[in-house]
Amino acid sequence: MIRAVLLQACRISSVALFAAGVLAAVPAGAETVRKGPAVTAGAADAGAKDAAGDEKPATTEKPAGGDKPAEGPSTGLTVLDRMGADLPALPEEKPFAGKVDDAYGAFQRGRYLTAMDLALPRAQLGDPAAQTLVAEILDRGLGVKRDRDQAMFWYQQAANGGDPTGMFKYAVLLMERSGSKEDRKKADELMKKSADLGNPSAQFNYAQVLVADSPGEKGLREALPYYEKSAEQGIADAQYALSQIYLNLSDLPQEKTKRAREWLLRAARAGVDTAQLDLGMWLVNGTAGERDYEAGFNWLKRAAEGGNAVAQSKLAQLYIHGIGTRSDPVEAAKWFVLARRAGLNDPSLEDFYLGLNDQQQKAGIDAANKYRSGS
Repeated sequence: MIRAVLLQACRISSVALFAAGVLAAVPAGAETVRKGPAVTAGAADAGAKDAAGDEKPATTEKPAGGDKPAEGPSTGLTVLDRMGADLPALPEEKPFAGKVDDAYGAFQRGRYLTAMDLALPRAQLGDPAAQTLVAEILDRGLGVKRDRDQAMFWYQQAANGGDPTGMFKYAVLLMERSGSKEDRKKADELMKKSADLGNPSAQFNYAQVLVADSPGEKGLREALPYYEKSAEQGIADAQYALSQIYLNLSDLPQEKTKRAREWLLRAARAGVDTAQLDLGMWLVNGTAGERDYEAGFNWLKRAAEGGNAVAQSKLAQLYIHGIGTRSDPVEAAKWFVLARRAGLNDPSLEDFYLGLNDQQQKAGIDAANKYRSGS
C-alpha cells in the first residue's frame, strides 16, 4: 500500500473511555428500515366444489353491521387491490450499446488464461486497457507465473497510453520499487493524473500524498476534495478519513460536518475495524449526534470480535459498567484477558480484574480460552 499517513494525521486523540461514566463515541445515523408483515395471496376453500362439481367462488364473510372481514385466512386480496391502483409499468430496458470486452469478461469469470490469450494480442497492438489487464494477470500470478518486472512494463505502457488504472498501478509500483526522487516525483504526477481522471483508489492515495507532503491543516484542506471523490465511489478508507476530517477540521460548511457520522457508518459497514471502534465510541459518548448506548455496544462488540484489541478493552469497560448491555464481570474479564494477550494493557481494567474473586478470574480466563479456540 501507498503511504498510509492520514489515519494519524487527521485523527484527534482518543477521548478517555469513561468520562463521568461513559465512553467516547457516536451513532450510526442511518435509520433502520422497518418492514411490515409479508403479504401472501392465499385462497380460502380454493378447491371447494358443489355437489354438481362446479367450483364455487371464494367469498369473504363480513359480520353484520360492519365492514371488517371475519377472522380467517385471506381470500386472495392482492397488494394491488389493497393499494387501489395499479403500479406504473416498468421502464423499458435500454439495450447495451457499448463494446463488449471478451478479455475482461473472461477475467471476471476466473478464466485467466483465456483472458491473457485474448488481451495479449491487443496489448501488443497498443490497447491501454488490454495492457493493464495483462499487467494485472502477471502482477498477481493469475493462471501464469508471477512476473512483476513484466507487469511493471505493461503497466507503464498502459499509463503512457492514458489508462487511469494503469497509471495508478504503475505509480504504486514506482513507489514500492524505487527510492529515487525522480521516480517518486513521477509516481506522484501519475497518481494525480489518475485521480483527476476519476480512479477512486488513486484519489484516496493522492490525498494521502498531499497529507504526507503538507502535514497539518493545510495538507488536509488540499486533500479533502480527493477524499470526498474517493469516498463517494465507495473506497472505505476514504470514507473513514472523511469522517475524521469533517469532525475535526474547522470552518467547514455545516452540511459537511453533519455527515461525519454518516461516513463513519459507511466505513464501519464496509468492515473497517477502526471505523467500527470509533463508531461505537461516538455512539456511546454522543459525538457528532445523539447517544445510543445499545448501538454503540454492538459496534464495539463487532470490532472486538474482529480482533481489534482497543475495542476489546473498551468492550470490557462496557460490561463492567453495564452500558448498552447488562453488567457482567466474567465477560468483562474475558475481553480484558483477550486485549491483554494482544499486547494492550489498561491499568484500570487490570485493577478491576485483580479485584475479582478467584472463581470469577478463572471463569474469565476459561471464557477467553474458549473464545480463542472457537469452541
